[in-house]
Amino acid sequence: MDNTYKILVINPGSTSTKVAIYENEKELDTKTLEHSAEDLAKFPAQIDQLPFRMEAVKNYIAEQGMQVTDFNAFVARGGSYSVFKAGAYQINEEMVDAILHPAPGRTPGASWNATLIANELSKEAGAPAYIYDAVSVDEMEDVARLSGLKEIPRKAAAHTLNTKAVARAVAEKAGSKYEEKNYVITHMGGGISTSAHKKGRIVDMVADDEGTFSPERAGKVPCQSLVDLCYSGKYTYKEMKKMMRGKGGIVSYLGVNDCKDVEAMIKEGNEEAKKVYDALAYQIAKDIGSMAAVLSFELDGIILTGGIAYSEMFTGMVKKYVEKLSEVTVVPGSFEMEALAKGALRVLKGEEGVNTFVRE
Repeated sequence: MDNTYKILVINPGSTSTKVAIYENEKELDTKTLEHSAEDLAKFPAQIDQLPFRMEAVKNYIAEQGMQVTDFNAFVARGGSYSVFKAGAYQINEEMVDAILHPAPGRTPGASWNATLIANELSKEAGAPAYIYDAVSVDEMEDVARLSGLKEIPRKAAAHTLNTKAVARAVAEKAGSKYEEKNYVITHMGGGISTSAHKKGRIVDMVADDEGTFSPERAGKVPCQSLVDLCYSGKYTYKEMKKMMRGKGGIVSYLGVNDCKDVEAMIKEGNEEAKKVYDALAYQIAKDIGSMAAVLSFELDGIILTGGIAYSEMFTGMVKKYVEKLSEVTVVPGSFEMEALAKGALRVLKGEEGVNTFVRE
């Protein structure tokens, strides 16, 4: 029996669609399909981009000398159109309906199109389509849901796909399984989150608006002062939202959003840049400490991942604060495409079950 599986991975962003072809665990090809602002401006909403993005994906498949029917499965980045368990869900009509007719408060994003693209390709190929470790995976303990204000419950919001993939890799390298380990993992990119992984579950996290600032996001700021600023009359609702996500963090202090630029400023003797970088490492360390407490300080390791983890200067700064808690492992970059492919492969091989989506 042929145990070779070809899998197409689909992971859209706001201005691009990442695609990759895997044969079992081997990546055969990957490409970022860039979409111009002019092309995207033709569509009133993200969901209206489906035919445009579908055509781009199909053109990519043809460029590789392949047909849709050559694939054994399709796997997409699941969006926030529902609350999910971790792992795989086979795309069904209820999931499609939840995207096309979203519940109040659910805002369509680029990842929603990934599910719809995978679903259409699945029908054409007669092969299954999945989402895996969706954006809105929720494994939180109930005690973690209270924020201090009844009207604002805490919600699961971590970089689930990448952190779980990295945790699996670190556990395997140690000759163990993710489900047997306790890790605190900080994903450091445009947004920064720190999560507590307890025996294979993300039981709590410091989301990107609850803790440290990041290159473009303000993180947690003093609540009373924030309320005063919101009602000061100086800013509109949209301006405040942009200030918190887009013009906050490092951008607010230094006017740049790339840590390479910050490090260049530090090397040139810019004391303000050094202070901001020190504060970023300091705040990440605080978040790691809080998640270590959630795990009763019974840690098998601390993992630093994401794009900023490529910086030895910065990871060294964080390590100095937290290395007495547990061994610190640095895994730079993001492994979303690989994580999606491996998740689908485990399902195809029968090593992992599939969740059934039922609309809320």
